[in-house]
Amino acid sequence: MAATGVQQNADMTNNAGYERFTIKQKITMMVNRYEIRAVDANGGEGPLIAMAQQKRMAFKEQVTFYADEARTQPVFGFKARQRMDLAATYDVTDATGTPIGSFRKEFKKSLLRSTWQLTATDGLQATGTERNQNVAIARRLWEMVPIVSELPSPFLFHFDFTAPDGSIVLSSVRRRSLRDRYDVELPTAPNGWRLDWRVGAAMAVALDALQSR
Repeated sequence: MAATGVQQNADMTNNAGYERFTIKQKITMMVNRYEIRAVDANGGEGPLIAMAQQKRMAFKEQVTFYADEARTQPVFGFKARQRMDLAATYDVTDATGTPIGSFRKEFKKSLLRSTWQLTATDGLQATGTERNQNVAIARRLWEMVPIVSELPSPFLFHFDFTAPDGSIVLSSVRRRSLRDRYDVELPTAPNGWRLDWRVGAAMAVALDALQSR
């Protein structure tokens, strides 16, 4: 039977890896850079576990994450099945190109409140939405004003992804800082199952990189 909640067998923990990590975005004149760092037991920032870097004007339909800053050791990535498609499905793959999950934006539902569908190859299906609908609407009104839309948005958006049984499998909380920072958590189910951290990290980065599409 396909697993659609978190009732998977405990032996499906596969590459769950990290339960908590942070994502920082650094924007320069030339590149966008995402750094993913583990969080230690005390809540402090740990070592770099993955990073991606792209030229500012490059298409975002494909992003590859590396284990090192020299970008010699790929870890995972995501790529759109269709280019320049607002409703494109993105496949998440491991270092060898093997699919480990996918996600897509629900374009119509996202007009008022951003909504995403997330799947993993172990059968998980989850829906992610902006946590606060009022903030979602206010953020859209801000983006409609030509002058102020170029300024950093004062509205912080958070996302929760829930399985059909209502359990949260991924949460992303945006922190107020000089550069975009997201605290990501992948809760562990009672049976020990947890979303593959690579799928969770790909989805969390996409929430920033693709949110305006």
